[in-house]
Amino acid sequence: MKSLFSPNAGVRTEDRGTRPLADGDTPPPSLGFWFYAAHLLTIWGLALSNLCMAAAGLWSLKNRRNLPWDLHRDRALFVPAGLYMIFFGVSILTSLELEASLGEIKDLLSWITLGLAPTLIRGEKAVRRVVDAILVMILLLALHGIGQYYLTDFGTLHRRIIGLFSHYQTFAGVLLVGTMVLAARLATHGRRQPHLWIAFAVLLFVLQLSLTRGAWVAAILTLALPIVLRAKRRFLVAGLVLIPLFVWLAPDHWTERWESIVDLQDVSNYDRLCMAEAAGYMIAERPLFGIGPEVVETRYAIYRHPTAPRTSVPHLHNNFLQRAAEQGLMGLTAYLALMIAALGLAVRGLRREGGLEGPRADLYLATVLVVVGFNIAGLFEDNWRDTEIRRLVLFLIALPLCLKTSTPEPSTPEPSTPEPSTPEPSTPEDTHDS
Repeated sequence: MKSLFSPNAGVRTEDRGTRPLADGDTPPPSLGFWFYAAHLLTIWGLALSNLCMAAAGLWSLKNRRNLPWDLHRDRALFVPAGLYMIFFGVSILTSLELEASLGEIKDLLSWITLGLAPTLIRGEKAVRRVVDAILVMILLLALHGIGQYYLTDFGTLHRRIIGLFSHYQTFAGVLLVGTMVLAARLATHGRRQPHLWIAFAVLLFVLQLSLTRGAWVAAILTLALPIVLRAKRRFLVAGLVLIPLFVWLAPDHWTERWESIVDLQDVSNYDRLCMAEAAGYMIAERPLFGIGPEVVETRYAIYRHPTAPRTSVPHLHNNFLQRAAEQGLMGLTAYLALMIAALGLAVRGLRREGGLEGPRADLYLATVLVVVGFNIAGLFEDNWRDTEIRRLVLFLIALPLCLKTSTPEPSTPEPSTPEPSTPEPSTPEDTHDS
């Protein structure tokens, strides 16, 4: 079996409106490819990421006539994405505080990540280059987080590790994305590669060090999916052994943090219930297009429950309630349609190419796990707000479109030795020239 880091090559396919492509060497890495990859690999420095994204966009505009744009092929994701942007714009124009919402127009730039992915990252080889580089980047960030935990004053509940980011939730969200992508490889072709298991253990360990409960819950529930799909008894047995072992060995502040997830007396849990009630009032007041982006923070005091622990919050700590409150049910519907479309494309690709044993199963499954894990985490945090995480997610949900430009390398049949045959006697017809 080929290494996961050695993409399949040499298969020629037909692209819609383009010449035949060989996935192994076409398209070659263009300058636009490197700009695009760089904007994902520098999310830890958002200004640098923005610069690379702008370069990728300008390069694409300059070379637009030579690029294989195919809106028809990509419509499965582009239609809900376009509707989301339209409803987002309407929610700004109808905002209760127009001045506060106008500044959020910049959020539309993040959609460049999705729009350029199928054009600049075309074919399995290109996809694997970028995905592998992202995994290396996230692993390096995790190692930095370990150093931050043990060598600095970071690590307590009130001063959690943040890596190279400005907030611990962002760091935990990026770690979660990397964990899901690695889990997809381990569930398909990478389970016999020790270095992948080591990297996976490092990401899970640092995710634990982050003390971020939403990311913990998302990781546990999402990782159950490949275990169920594999239905391997040894995975279940390992879980039954490792979970009690973890509880026994874990420091007290870890186990207390886990127990607080289901503690209704926990102040943070109660605060989130109060936010959910306030969100209900916001949605009831402006159901279609919401109260406006960035208005929750300025008007929360109007809607909050009198016993809510906090008088003001920056957001509602729930991705879905935040979308519905600020952008209305229309914006939430478009967001859900985008996620469902991404899941549908990935699942169809997975089934079409042989399930979990298919040559590109890890890439399709990565899309599935990232979408599921990201949205489970979104029940506890408005992770869509984090531009750094959103860029990774938008690229990963576009993987099925990027892979449409190539076909997986078929297995090469073993050469067979032809059996000797006895020549038949020639006849006059055999020697007669036609």
